[in-house]
Amino acid sequence: PKPSIRLNNYFFLSSQQTVKIVFFTETFLPKVDGIVTRLTKTIQHLIKNGDEVLLFCPEGGPSNYMGAKVIGVPAMPLPLYPELKLALPRPAVSEALEKFNPDLIHVVNPAVLGLGGIWLAKTNGIPLIASYHTHLPKYLEHYGMGMLEPLLWEMLKAAHNQAELNLCTSTAMVSELSEKGIQHTALWQRGVDTEAFNPDLRNNEMRRRLLGEHDDQGALLIYVGRLSAEKQIERIKPVLDAIPQSRLALVGDGPYREQLERIFENTATTFVGYLSGEELSSAYASGDAFLFPSSTETLGLVLLEAMAAGCPVVGANRGGIPDIITDGKNGCLYEPDANDNDSQSLINSTKRLLGNDFERQAMRKAAREEAECWGWASATNQLREYYKEVLKNTVKVAA
Repeated sequence: PKPSIRLNNYFFLSSQQTVKIVFFTETFLPKVDGIVTRLTKTIQHLIKNGDEVLLFCPEGGPSNYMGAKVIGVPAMPLPLYPELKLALPRPAVSEALEKFNPDLIHVVNPAVLGLGGIWLAKTNGIPLIASYHTHLPKYLEHYGMGMLEPLLWEMLKAAHNQAELNLCTSTAMVSELSEKGIQHTALWQRGVDTEAFNPDLRNNEMRRRLLGEHDDQGALLIYVGRLSAEKQIERIKPVLDAIPQSRLALVGDGPYREQLERIFENTATTFVGYLSGEELSSAYASGDAFLFPSSTETLGLVLLEAMAAGCPVVGANRGGIPDIITDGKNGCLYEPDANDNDSQSLINSTKRLLGNDFERQAMRKAAREEAECWGWASATNQLREYYKEVLKNTVKVAA
């Protein structure tokens, strides 16, 4: 009966322009990161378009989000990264999936729960889309397991090649996954909330909070994101040493915080912790420059958020970041060296951004203009077109 179900669903999609989607994700609320932001914004706009959404994720989050039903699956913390949880699929997952009767399944960063989603899609004849958000093979070297990178690529290839379509969030990742043998890759465009993140939220009270106990006499550099080894945040310390009276605010938390507190001891650094909502938007807008040293990013959503807030950015000329930053126009790119202790390029790029106030104001304006090109509504509309194309091709096969 499955081909006829798929066929009926396709005709329903053609006439009513709605889709029933099941997401399998290894991370969701209450965790805060770029993947969760993309998922929540995508769900919001899918529901707004009249689509039906069911989401499976590790337990601990809400049971409903913006009209989408959320089913938490019992999970265990990942030993190297306790913030991430590994959830094993259970019979209740299959029962809920059958009851929902989706048009397609979308697995996000398949690891454990996502592999269950792949298996359920294949065994039930449901069209499958996968998306790649975290550059796990490049993370391994930061946890002393670089020798496992080839094996991980083989595992990722085996999982992703089960999908009819593999979405990546930057052109660099589309190319790299294709080179590694992952098939049917396409670009899922970036998005940012330009209403929530905007330059008007810059204010002195938040600036004082970011400065902590330090006076406001030099440039206020900010970083927003997880405090974890693969983010290479320690590369910012030589920048503080090289730029007199510069201050640093680290917004976020994570497993690497204690090490970073030791690394940045006796520097003008404030560990702010997690911020959200308008406080986070204000933090972006109140900084003089946003530094993002990570060279392992598939996109770098926080860069777009900073740009939307009118904060000029410095990022690595690696991965998905060059898709966002046009060097010298809306920010500055630096060349990450293999040696984490050598941050000369990051120092030079930061000095270049801060050195001329007129040029920095021009970059601030250009950064905002770039962000305004990338709304979540258009990103979700693009995703829905991918969904419709996959369903259309599935119907052709079934027929």
